[in-house]
Amino acid sequence: MKIVLALDSFKGTATAAQACAAVAEGIAAVAPTAEVVLVPMADGGEGTLDALSTAHGAAQHEVTVCGPDGRPVRARWLELKSTDSDRGAVAVVELAESSGITLMERLSPLEAHTVGLGEVMLAALDHGVEEMLIAVGGSASTDAGAGALEALGARFLDADGMVVDPGGRGLARIHDVDTRGLRRPPVRGATVLTDVTNPLCGPDGAAAVYGPQKGAEAADIEQLDAGLAHFASRTALAMAAWSGSEPVDPSAPGTGAAGGTGFGLATWGAQLRSGAAALADAAGVDDALVGADLVVVGEGRFDSQSAQGKVVSEVARRAGAAGVPTALIAGAIDAPTTDFTHAYALGDLAGSPQQAMADTAAWLRAAGAALATAYEETP
Repeated sequence: MKIVLALDSFKGTATAAQACAAVAEGIAAVAPTAEVVLVPMADGGEGTLDALSTAHGAAQHEVTVCGPDGRPVRARWLELKSTDSDRGAVAVVELAESSGITLMERLSPLEAHTVGLGEVMLAALDHGVEEMLIAVGGSASTDAGAGALEALGARFLDADGMVVDPGGRGLARIHDVDTRGLRRPPVRGATVLTDVTNPLCGPDGAAAVYGPQKGAEAADIEQLDAGLAHFASRTALAMAAWSGSEPVDPSAPGTGAAGGTGFGLATWGAQLRSGAAALADAAGVDDALVGADLVVVGEGRFDSQSAQGKVVSEVARRAGAAGVPTALIAGAIDAPTTDFTHAYALGDLAGSPQQAMADTAAWLRAAGAALATAYEETP
């Protein structure tokens, strides 16, 4: 019996790797001869590097960069070796490591920036990677990725030819874009990983929807939204001329990701893609499914949003295409589970959500044991 464990993190209580390991322990207690393959998963938010660190040929690098509030921070990026000898390494960069909101001593919605993200990307480019995946969840700023582009060599100038300070406040002052020193994307391209579909500006845009959680008040949101619109008007054509492609449409889905970083990196040439789908490719989910008898997916809460491009639905879709049945383990279940052969809510097993969260690993082991028992008893 081959069982593939492709769980997402249980936010705040277990990383994806910890969740997979705990379920594996529970399965082993009941079915010690089962072949259990661990494929920790993520959707492009915080924890992406940790989820992929167990992937084949993964090597971790660290670099000191400028954090979102100007203080230096140590940030990691992951190098994934390709199993194809004709392809070079893939870099996985996580915005939260260098420009994340958890790195702020205090929220600063108008000054926070993504310079550190660009510096990590630059380190990966200098290392010689041929492809780059950029997970953009957990952003501290609303600077349209201008800080990252600046670190990559672009210069944003005001009407007097002076370099504009990084951060959302300075976006409205940008008059010209100097792309002469801007580094090109890697030869096999760059991909922004996000499941956010917001446009850059407007009532559903980066500032209006995500600004408040970054400390922006009403006046700040108005200023940031205007700055994002101005940035788009000043940069879209300039970056298109540099890249030789069509101008990026700021109303396109995903351009509002990470305070508009989706837009900024798209003008650099990066593609916007579902994080779950791209990371399933990077983690080798399809290869793991070959010969599998069962796939186990999981997350902290399974609800109506889980079917909208999240890890659970992406892995289940691939399993269905491969003809492999799928089981679900979640902290709580608030949506129908008819598509799964078995479904376990840790809160039900433990007696309450609070008890499940108090020792998530133990209840993940219990769910793994229950699943293995049920599977072996299935005719």
